[in-house]
Amino acid sequence: MLSVVEGLLIFVAVSESVLGILGNGFIGVVSCIDFVKSKKISTVSLILTGLASSRFCLIWIIITNTYVRMFFPDIYLSGNLIQYIAYLWIIMNQSSVWFATSLSIFYFLKIANYSHCIFLWLKGHINRVLLLFMGCLFISWLFAFPSIVKPVINNIMKNRSTTWLISMHKSEYLTNQILLNIGVILFFVLCLITCFLLITSLWRHNRKMRLSATGFRDPSTEAHVKAMKILVSFIILFILYFIGTAIQISVGTIPENKLLLIVGITTRLLYPWGHSLILILGNRKLKQDSLRVLKPLKCWEKAKFLRIP
Repeated sequence: MLSVVEGLLIFVAVSESVLGILGNGFIGVVSCIDFVKSKKISTVSLILTGLASSRFCLIWIIITNTYVRMFFPDIYLSGNLIQYIAYLWIIMNQSSVWFATSLSIFYFLKIANYSHCIFLWLKGHINRVLLLFMGCLFISWLFAFPSIVKPVINNIMKNRSTTWLISMHKSEYLTNQILLNIGVILFFVLCLITCFLLITSLWRHNRKMRLSATGFRDPSTEAHVKAMKILVSFIILFILYFIGTAIQISVGTIPENKLLLIVGITTRLLYPWGHSLILILGNRKLKQDSLRVLKPLKCWEKAKFLRIP
């Protein structure tokens, strides 16, 4: 039986899931429609499509995993279900973080202004950099699958109980989890570094524009301030996602703690739906398309309201 707090947190998590599915689904559909119309796709559109698709699938995996784990623990620990969830989780989680990092690298190389020779070389070879970075994703997959996931799953299959982690030493479990997420951690750190450098570059540019201002409001200054706000919001959500992941990992050492499990899920889901909203509001094309979609709904609501006697 769920407590009031647990029920409230589940309601919040479900709301976040619905918003995340709608937001990421919208980004993916718009990108695909643009590709069909123009017969070509830009690098940033390709990254956005991959990011939205991976997070769309990631949300469904989180929902399924949590639902089965909370309400049907016997089914969760029987057969090959946990193995399939583990593999899908690794693919989608690492892909989601990889696309988010690729997006931050792309904007960093496109927008930032540094005179260092390494930065200038990277700026002139963005596609090569992203292609090389994709190789890191495949290496991370190959490292995680055979070396880390299988031993954990085998241990679960041998014990087949909700307290299977008691039989595994806590330090061993935490070590396995760190190794399993080592690729994600590296992507996360790289993403934070590029975002920090981009914010620094934008802040310097904004400061120069203010010092040389003649009384008129510079549109480029407003754009840079908006970009900094978007980046800061993204970093906060990204950090919350990893905090939620850390909570999820800690749940493994405290069996049958539903409240902690739900808190971790609620915290993690803030990122996939929150960042999709930021992308829609921060991208002119996506924002216009979203307003175009919402306009008929608004008119329908208004007409329905007027028909009420």
